[in-house]
Amino acid sequence: MKIILLSLIALSVILSPVYGQLLSDATGLVNRLDIQSAGHTFEVKTVSNFDIYDFDFNRDEKLLTLYISSHLKNNLGEVIIPTNLLSGNFTLVLNDQEYIAKISPTENITFITLNFTGSGDNHLKIFATEALSGITEKPQDEIIVNMPVGGSDSNGGGCLIATAAYGTELASQVQQLREIRNNQLLSTDSGTSFVSSFNQFYYSFSPGIADFERENAVFKEFVRLSITPMIASLSILNYAEINSEIDAIVIGSGLILLNLGVYVGIPASVIISLRQKF
Repeated sequence: MKIILLSLIALSVILSPVYGQLLSDATGLVNRLDIQSAGHTFEVKTVSNFDIYDFDFNRDEKLLTLYISSHLKNNLGEVIIPTNLLSGNFTLVLNDQEYIAKISPTENITFITLNFTGSGDNHLKIFATEALSGITEKPQDEIIVNMPVGGSDSNGGGCLIATAAYGTELASQVQQLREIRNNQLLSTDSGTSFVSSFNQFYYSFSPGIADFERENAVFKEFVRLSITPMIASLSILNYAEINSEIDAIVIGSGLILLNLGVYVGIPASVIISLRQKF
């Protein structure tokens, strides 16, 4: 499973060198919030182009409040909540107004995708119908770390570049990428570990590219055309049966070779042909 998403890295490397300097905010791209309750420590993770400067958890109200600081008008991000902290049906309230967000639950983690406007300070309240599900009360001096999947890092992340290219996280292409991540990569420990490493790289430059896409229609169309072959190739996973790590390696290797041919092989062949001709 680790290999499947390397094709995404290849595309990211192609796009990032020129526009990497456009990062408008390198602070708070990844926030890990340690929430202590019932003698346990839970990690809530946010991956975003805004910062979380404070948070509060109310066990009785089944409520997590995030205090957001941003100097950007367009805010994109994702909140990753372990299901043993909050689960069930979620209701979101942004700045005292009910907020509709894309919520994608898995067995161990709930992903909440955020896309809202407004710079400055914002506060987001996340209500759930269940809290501390299956957790046994422990003394405070016996705190343990409860990670939902994948050991020391729970992982996720929003597809910022694709979302900006297609205008909404509800676009079918964005949903396809999200479903591949949630249903296939995050279903295994190796895939989860890879997503964690990939996110550290991807979110070092993707907010800047996404910002520039929204500001420049020509660049937005260029990115959309550029990622179309990659998304089309990943659709193969919808028809593939992955029953073992060997299956994942074979299929992943094939996808890498396919994308290298599209993004490296074809342009290189064209350049060589032109040089020989002229």
